[in-house]
Amino acid sequence: MSRFQVRKVAVLGAGVMGAQIAAHLVNVKVPVVLFDLPAKEGPKNGIVLKAIENLKKLKPAPLGVPEDAALIGAANYEEHLALLGECDLVIEAIAERMDWKLDLYTKIAPHVAPRTILASNTSGLSITRLSAALPESIKPRFCGIHFFNPPRYMALVELIDTPTTDDRVLDELESFVTTFLGKSVVRAKDTPNFIANRVGIAGMLATIKEAETFGLSVDVVDDLTGKKLGRASSGTFRTADVVGLDTMAHVIKTLQDNLADDPFYPSYATPPVLSALIAKGALGQKVGAGFYKKVGKDILRLDPAKQDYVPGGGKADEIVARMLKKPPAERLKLLRESSNPQAQFLWAILRDAFHYAAVHLEDIADNARDVDFAMRWGFGMQQGPFELWQAAGWLQVAGWVRDDIDAGKALAKAPLPAWVFDGPVAERGGVHTPEGSWSPSRQAFVPRSELPAYQRQPFPESVLGSGAVDALKSGTELYRNDEIRVWTLDGEVLIASITAKLHLISPTVTEGLLKAVEIAEETFQGLVIWSPDDVFSAGANLEALMPVFMKSGAKGIAPEEKKLQDAMLRIRYAGVPVVAAVRGLALGGGCELALHSARRVAAMESYIGLVEVGVGLIPGAGGLTYIARRAAEMANAGNANADLLKFVTDGFTSAAMAKVGTSAIESRKLGYLVDGDVIVPHKDELLYVATQQAKALFASGYRAPVKRLFPVAGRSGIATIKGQLANMRDGGFISSHDFHISALIADVVCGGEVDAGSLVTEEYLMALERRHFCSLLEHPKSQERIMGMLQTGKPVRN
Repeated sequence: MSRFQVRKVAVLGAGVMGAQIAAHLVNVKVPVVLFDLPAKEGPKNGIVLKAIENLKKLKPAPLGVPEDAALIGAANYEEHLALLGECDLVIEAIAERMDWKLDLYTKIAPHVAPRTILASNTSGLSITRLSAALPESIKPRFCGIHFFNPPRYMALVELIDTPTTDDRVLDELESFVTTFLGKSVVRAKDTPNFIANRVGIAGMLATIKEAETFGLSVDVVDDLTGKKLGRASSGTFRTADVVGLDTMAHVIKTLQDNLADDPFYPSYATPPVLSALIAKGALGQKVGAGFYKKVGKDILRLDPAKQDYVPGGGKADEIVARMLKKPPAERLKLLRESSNPQAQFLWAILRDAFHYAAVHLEDIADNARDVDFAMRWGFGMQQGPFELWQAAGWLQVAGWVRDDIDAGKALAKAPLPAWVFDGPVAERGGVHTPEGSWSPSRQAFVPRSELPAYQRQPFPESVLGSGAVDALKSGTELYRNDEIRVWTLDGEVLIASITAKLHLISPTVTEGLLKAVEIAEETFQGLVIWSPDDVFSAGANLEALMPVFMKSGAKGIAPEEKKLQDAMLRIRYAGVPVVAAVRGLALGGGCELALHSARRVAAMESYIGLVEVGVGLIPGAGGLTYIARRAAEMANAGNANADLLKFVTDGFTSAAMAKVGTSAIESRKLGYLVDGDVIVPHKDELLYVATQQAKALFASGYRAPVKRLFPVAGRSGIATIKGQLANMRDGGFISSHDFHISALIADVVCGGEVDAGSLVTEEYLMALERRHFCSLLEHPKSQERIMGMLQTGKPVRN
């Protein structure tokens, strides 16, 4: 790893991007000070303080928990420039005005420390031109850093150097942005709008033009260019609304102002429909109207001919939807040869994308992999343009594109580059190979970066054709059944990967987990539960238990539930540390599996919670037992007179309201993660950190917890909670069945009908859980909730 340490960061500019970059730095526990102009009235830091306060209200939330807004330092350029000397990284994120940025650089340059990296967050201005205002001593430490909006959620960060940028500086910054900020980095050349916005906005403009050509409405286009095409669900026009039509127009203007010699220059003209919307202030989602407008519960779409909004909801033709499900080669052939206008439209925008990416590759990026990653990470595509082209048959598609160019159907007359048809790319069937991805400027296939940061990613995201190893086919396999694989990468730590749909926990998964613990205790230093996607486990597999329930009712479920509870205790008291590597969803039984592990290592974007009340049940695999035990431990950690019920109530509320942590940070606040657990910013480093944690625990002489009796709140605690629930029921805030379920949760977390302070075991509480869980299975209203969820995927309120 790089020795470059970032102890504090300054962000210059408290606008939308600057404030949200500061928020993300706080999320990953990097101290940050946010600057802006001094306010003309009131406190000098008024502009910054207002921006910080607004962070608490934004959706999607830029902060892991709203109260962390207080950790952002506030400063202004008039009084606090000396603070820049304490910062190892300064990110300038003011408005996209070259003159404003140059003026600011002149002002801050004397205060930037000798080793500090200065970076401009710009979506497309020339980084080399920006460096002109800097003294020679700072130029080697200056570069571009382009975060995508919203910074917390968007993976892509583009780094852009200048002729005077020190390579070591860029390496240090890339390592920091990757490991500590959790971002996926692409290095772009210093050309207008860099890679993602250059290709992405050109693609959006082409889509608008082709939609007009084929007479398609905005809602139909969005349905065609969303998930059906393997892109972001928002499609094209809704994405423009989310980004902001004024922002989109600004990026388009950068193309217009700087690319007069581009063969695609005519296609950069601002679409009249976009100009008309901007002229009347319909700037998209932020003002409530753009290509779409929400009226009450209805979403209306723009009808350009009428210059007014009409009912939306248009969908792709079924025949076209079926074409899009075909393998790439067949899919593109069907689209190209179809007479359906929607199919012709799709072939046209894909052809335009292939054409544009190939013509501009050498100018904007080092290699084709960087273009594909930029489009995946910045625009939500499942595949970049080169990946799809290669998957569909490189030379076949290239011929089709060439024919359309020759026939005048393409956006430009520029021919495809010679390397498309002749030489290594044509011989290898595409731009991506196991040796690397094609670089026209180097005339070679370029391998991925070998920075130390990437050695922490055992299975990084890869492009099609790169020959990357499938994580679930890697290492040495020691056990497998239909729903779990038990394996090792290094012979020291065992890995259990649930392979069932949504990683739901069934008796088969339980069997596999028990086998994994057994193998780990015999030979390994620890066990890590990890899977290579965005689901840790979405809970128990209710469908798997349905045959048992239909045959024997709740009596048949009780033994299966006990097996699951016993498995959780087996994991908790295993002779080696069990580490849950949580990423994405860890709900219900998945949450309980994580809670019973010795340690949790969670990706920042992890969503953890006990959600069983949504299907009319209570947590039944030890989740409520955990709440009761943790409450006792926390009360005991305070003082002898601590109020146990207070700690119990916090856990009760989370379970009864099915609260889900909307980040790993919030999950820690809710008690699903504890202080000793680790939050990992980059999802691809999760397995590495989890295995290191298991090894560290083992090396430090890990011993399983000693089984102890612990106190519960008892019947008086139950009475207190039920009194509050009765008020909520009588006030119409919860239904009678909600009251019934919540009362059962209270009964478990308080230990049942015993005196306050009575000492109990985990097994005793699990028996209470099991009894109440099974009773709810036979309750008609719970059965309605279960069937509703299985049939529609949505909770039923009854």
